Amino acid sequence: MRKSLLVGLLVAVVLGAGGAITWVNLPNGPLAVATTALAQTEDLDQAISDSGQSAIKRAIASVGPAVVRIDVTGTVEVTSPFSQLLSDPFFRRFFNFEEGPQTREANSLGSGVVFEHAGEKLVLTNAHVVDGADTIEITDILGNTWEASVIGRDDLLDVAVLRIEGDASTLSVATLGDSDEVEIGDWAIAIGNPLGLSYTVTMGIVSATHRDITKPSGVGTYNNLLQTDAAINPGNSGGPLVNARGEVIGINTVIARGSSIGVSIEGINFAIAINGVVDVLDQLIETGSVTRGWLGVEVADVTPTTAENYGLDPAALGALIVGVFAGDPADVAGIEKGDLVVRIGDATIESSDDLVDAIALSGAGTTVEIELVRDGESVLLNVALGERPSEEVLATYQGQTPSDGTEAESFAGITVGPITPIVAEHLGLNSSDGVVIMSVAAGSRGAQAGLGEGDVVLEVDHHPIETVEDWNEIVSGFGEEDQVTLTVLRGGRLGFVTF
Repeated sequence: MRKSLLVGLLVAVVLGAGGAITWVNLPNGPLAVATTALAQTEDLDQAISDSGQSAIKRAIASVGPAVVRIDVTGTVEVTSPFSQLLSDPFFRRFFNFEEGPQTREANSLGSGVVFEHAGEKLVLTNAHVVDGADTIEITDILGNTWEASVIGRDDLLDVAVLRIEGDASTLSVATLGDSDEVEIGDWAIAIGNPLGLSYTVTMGIVSATHRDITKPSGVGTYNNLLQTDAAINPGNSGGPLVNARGEVIGINTVIARGSSIGVSIEGINFAIAINGVVDVLDQLIETGSVTRGWLGVEVADVTPTTAENYGLDPAALGALIVGVFAGDPADVAGIEKGDLVVRIGDATIESSDDLVDAIALSGAGTTVEIELVRDGESVLLNVALGERPSEEVLATYQGQTPSDGTEAESFAGITVGPITPIVAEHLGLNSSDGVVIMSVAAGSRGAQAGLGEGDVVLEVDHHPIETVEDWNEIVSGFGEEDQVTLTVLRGGRLGFVTF
């Protein structure tokens, strides 16, 4: 049996020596199987290569050596569960506790990426990675270490720039790409140190662009984020999000792991779009911080609804002014509710995001020419911009509302106001629908029903409330003794209040 098989193999090889192989008595023999397997392997390798795996490997090889681990040591204040007891002199007398706040050393871990600016190698990371840092140490892929220090940080974007102490000539640098060119479905590669596992690479796609989300602290908003399903975990913060060309398109910053109602979430992660970082790099490096212009308006895109309300062409491009804060630069310059801003300086304005970006980049204290359309005619105004307040200051603006000429009617002792961007940020809302309760008179029906400041009213007797005008129209039809049910949002939870 084995002899005849061997002869058959030899015949097959000899017959094939002069040209194409002619199979003799071996339609399914070992040589045919081996040759087919080899062809399939080559086809598979080519298919993998064609699919872009080679490009992905090149991208990783290009950026990977520029990714560093960041180890931070700082001092934090420890809150004792016995703090109230410790404030009691009698308790301290017998238990000999030290007075004053207790502190301890804290260690944290993050990632960063090396880039070059004006011939100097610097490290880009998240501001929250180096928060409260006493010492900062960076480690490259080969295990070499350097001390580093913060030379600039911007808490609004959540970015920081580090200066490397010592000779950094052996460090590789990454190329910063163009996040405006990113499209949904593009490959996205995350490189960093998740959970302390140094130099970990994960890959996915860009799931969305231009995302705005509330910051984990509840104060302020991340704007214009890239969303990706590339796995990102604690320790990835500050590391790069990379495209298939090996360019940094974002800085990984936020992961979503659970909803407000306790639903587990996977594959929703966010990175700061790199163009927004590049826009402020010079300021960060030269001055250590970023100052942004402030106009003092509430803006919206032109939608069919807003176009109808303001008598605009639904196809109109620009940023629609829907509120002006009293005393702020826009109010002083004469900008009015209903104006459509189409140009700021040399920048064409086609959306509300364009206006926000143009004003921020113009800088505080500068005077800009603003072209707007009012009643179908072009109007030019010179506006002296103020300085954008910090997120913490903006969060205290709860009682300030745009001067749009509409006063809310008081009902059942409840006074409401519109949900402006400032109010939305303060309350952690992702929508401006509804009205916010500004005050509740003591002893009133609203107070007796348990309503309070900061509650958001979405419906009155199941009639949707989107604006103060809606509120006025609905409550004007009720008497003070009528039974009314409000749909209320409080702390991320919906409830019904009847009085």
